[in-house]
Amino acid sequence: MKNQIDVLIIGGGIAALQLARLLHSSLHVSVITKSVLRQSNSYWAQGGIAAVVDRNDRPKLHAEDTIIAGCFHHSYREVERLVEEGSTAVQQLIAEGLPVDRDEFGQITLGLEGAHRAHRIVHAGGDATGRHTIEFLLEQLPDHVNIIEQEMAYELLVSADRSTCVGVKTKKKDGSIQIYRARHVVLASGGVGAIYPFTTNQTTLTGDGIAMAFRAGAEVADMEFIQFHPTVLYVNGETKGLVSEAVRGAGGVLVDGSGNRLMEHVHPLKDLAPRHITAYEIYKARANGKHVYIDIRSIPNFETHFPTITALCKQHGVSIADGLLPIAPGSHFLMGGICVDQFGRTTVPRLYAIGETASSGVHGANRLASNSLLEGIVFGRRLAKYLNKQPYVSNTGSIFHYEEQIHSEKTASLSKSELQQRMMDAVGMIRSREQLQTHLHYLQKCGVQHWMNQGMDDLSCEEIEKLFLFMNSYLISYPASLREESRGAHIRSDFTVEEESWMGKRIIQTVQHTWIRRGFCESDQTRIHA
Repeated sequence: MKNQIDVLIIGGGIAALQLARLLHSSLHVSVITKSVLRQSNSYWAQGGIAAVVDRNDRPKLHAEDTIIAGCFHHSYREVERLVEEGSTAVQQLIAEGLPVDRDEFGQITLGLEGAHRAHRIVHAGGDATGRHTIEFLLEQLPDHVNIIEQEMAYELLVSADRSTCVGVKTKKKDGSIQIYRARHVVLASGGVGAIYPFTTNQTTLTGDGIAMAFRAGAEVADMEFIQFHPTVLYVNGETKGLVSEAVRGAGGVLVDGSGNRLMEHVHPLKDLAPRHITAYEIYKARANGKHVYIDIRSIPNFETHFPTITALCKQHGVSIADGLLPIAPGSHFLMGGICVDQFGRTTVPRLYAIGETASSGVHGANRLASNSLLEGIVFGRRLAKYLNKQPYVSNTGSIFHYEEQIHSEKTASLSKSELQQRMMDAVGMIRSREQLQTHLHYLQKCGVQHWMNQGMDDLSCEEIEKLFLFMNSYLISYPASLREESRGAHIRSDFTVEEESWMGKRIIQTVQHTWIRRGFCESDQTRIHA
């Protein structure tokens, strides 16, 4: 048994590090990541941080852009808090020394991205904002924060009556199990992008935190809303990495192989329309056999402004000089996740979630560009303030143990690549009742629902990741089958419009039940099944 930890953080991205650096020095803090800190999704983020730092911009306008892009499926109060606190938090980071991009006069250069009506995207190092921000936060980490790399958290420890989270089980590559008792456990482990064959995410993004919280009894919500980024570099039938939205903000346009502009008559913002709209247009063009490109020929000094994308193109043999970057949509961001309140508290006492792992109400049905890093900064800061004020709580007593364990032979026939392709076909950009029901039947035959109440101590890290992908597949597919409308990133071929009857309704899932809740704080809800 390890020593007692006050705050145990799972994940090493911006939300995790922002929280860790702001926790009081009297607290024993540990950060656990299953890879290394410089391989997180945040580290490789090309987009910037959306924040109101210009005197001509207003939080109200940022909030409106967020809500419109997300198809009004938000907690409006949380959106207002996000943009208002975000403005303060980002300006504080800049004052502390975050190396943001500036012009020759020393003024902060602000970019424009899709669905924003103002230049408000703060960048650092051009298209390497994530790397520069992570490096800055790492430099700020105080001595009382302990970093543990290459350990995979796979089970939340809960009290014998399963009422309270009391710690975490992890596994090393050699199969050895570590047990950490903690007074507060924070999940900041990112999303589930690796569940699709085409993704902008790191391959480690397998929805671990969501699966662990769900198994421990937490509510999850809005799992049907998966954002596909419109522009992922596409070479020889494979996606190779993100081409940031900032490229279109700088003047890049979407064209087909004949040079026709895809977005000309589709949306008033044209190439800077919300992501679900641009991604859908690209999807339709490619489905009709057309190649799609970003035309960058109007962007001066492209290699200087976008060094990361330039290096990516050169690595994969794509000519910058020709000015046409081949692209396709790829899974990018999960708007849903673990249900949390304004502080990041889940429905399981002493368990918290922040960042992409959480369903906080700020992203709606489709996230606004560059609001993800902002969310991590704001919620990390807010949760630190909350935890710094909490009184000491005892963390002794017996722990719940699963009566049955899953054995390796149960996972041997499961194929990760087959699941990824099935997800793309049935629960990708376009969904239908028939495809969703077929996929759910496949998952049920695999035994996914039985795994929710069995332990994983006997499995390897790779086997656990595979099971987490299958569990998350169910958590995404089931509400997708229930939501009989198209809204934001959830597009149904058999229910093609936004339905007024679905406005403001969220599909909530726990191990025991699934139900529909109106809004984020209301008690009006409908049980789906027992």
